[in-house]
Amino acid sequence: MKIISIKSHVLRYELEKELGYSQQYYKYRTAHLVEIETDEGITGWGECFGPGNIALANRYIIEKVIQPLIKGEDPTNKEYIWHKVYNLLRDSGQKGMPIQALSGIDIALWDILSKKAKLPLYQLIGGKTNNQIPVYGYGMMLQKKSVNELIELFKDEAKKIKEKNFKAMKMKIGLGPQDDLKLVKAVRDEIGEQFKLMVDANHAYNKNDAMYVGKGLDEMDIFWFEEPVAPEDYEGYKELKENLTTSIAGGEAEFTRFGWNQLINNRCIDIAQPEVCGLGGITEYLKVSALAQSNFIPIVNHVWGSALSVAVNIHLLTSMPDMPGGLFSAKSMLEFDTTSNNIFISDLAEEKFSILDQVKNNNGYVKPLENIGIGINPNREFIKKWQVNE
Repeated sequence: MKIISIKSHVLRYELEKELGYSQQYYKYRTAHLVEIETDEGITGWGECFGPGNIALANRYIIEKVIQPLIKGEDPTNKEYIWHKVYNLLRDSGQKGMPIQALSGIDIALWDILSKKAKLPLYQLIGGKTNNQIPVYGYGMMLQKKSVNELIELFKDEAKKIKEKNFKAMKMKIGLGPQDDLKLVKAVRDEIGEQFKLMVDANHAYNKNDAMYVGKGLDEMDIFWFEEPVAPEDYEGYKELKENLTTSIAGGEAEFTRFGWNQLINNRCIDIAQPEVCGLGGITEYLKVSALAQSNFIPIVNHVWGSALSVAVNIHLLTSMPDMPGGLFSAKSMLEFDTTSNNIFISDLAEEKFSILDQVKNNNGYVKPLENIGIGINPNREFIKKWQVNE
């Protein structure tokens, strides 16, 4: 079998209302899909992390930089292909967009292999260790409104997420330490003390401000404090981890086993959040997962993107063993975007694919995907309708 072409599809549509996080507001939702064709007629699909114009840059890297390096290769030689690309791009791309681009390609190669083997993806990465996966709802994005207006919006959204049967929920912060704590307290009061609540700062703070916010979160029984400081600030992460009761989560902006080795060796995090569509794909994710497990750090994958990304993560969580294990061991959760109507999740797949229906009907859980490969295939008419051609 040989790779005969690699195509990159950047999709985009305008949101009904502008949303944001601590770094920016945005009015368009994007997704970046990778399609690899083989001479045996098997097509693999992958996805790259990276919103907005970053996706356009990654498209160029995939089609003009990486494709010439691997066209004609046997797609089942995933480890060889990964290292060939990484080594040839090493001087210019140890992190960031080249690795995001490589991630989408690597995921597509795994899709090809599992389709050739006529098995669901999870069977190739360890088999089934979970018959169901708990799901948490990610919502409560920032908007250009006053803190008092956001409080009312967040309370209403939190109530709706809870009513949909999610096992936990996550909210954004980044307005400033005092306003952020007001927001979190309002949501905590709305959903009650027993419901799991996570807080995501998207590296909005310096260490001192993060410590102030973290001590406030300690008093509200927050499940984790996500990306409190810049991803490069290993010392800040470590100091927060050592001084706060609330678990420190991070890693979505870390790349490859080499970066993750630094993050873990510096004892920066209580909870690891690898992004398979960004850190180097499934090939690299499995190595990062092994690093985290060997250091007894729980893994809760970061998930952002289309139905394809969600499906890949269901396979990863299906095959993930409990850490440290036991009769009543905590299960890793699937992150799911509940903000507005994300058509890149609800309408992309040819197959029936509804996380919301499963969460509602299965008391907050989703089941493994049993179709071969990733388990879903993008609808080409949908791609054609929303593809960016610039």
